[in-house]
Amino acid sequence: MIISLPTSTNLVLALSAVLFSFGILGVLLRRNVLVIYMSIELMLNAANLAFVAFGRLYSALDGQVFVFLSMTVAAAEVAVGLGIVVAVYKHLRSVDIDRVNLLKF
Repeated sequence: MIISLPTSTNLVLALSAVLFSFGILGVLLRRNVLVIYMSIELMLNAANLAFVAFGRLYSALDGQVFVFLSMTVAAAEVAVGLGIVVAVYKHLRSVDIDRVNLLKF
């Protein structure tokens, strides 16, 4: 049995704003590269939630299509980003953002 609850677009957008704010705080306040990376992904998912909410509000599939494209780009970003993090960890034995700064030429 499926129970459908009416959801307001304002509530979904408020949730999206809260998630995006948590992502911004994670990027600004943390020094671990993996936590910063997860915060960026949280911000992307908050934006995707907003796209779906607006798509549902206007009864258009544009929001869902954009989310699908955004998720494919995010998957590629995860592959490249984690590869870079692993390479930096092998070199420095740390993923602290202050130590990564020492890799400048």
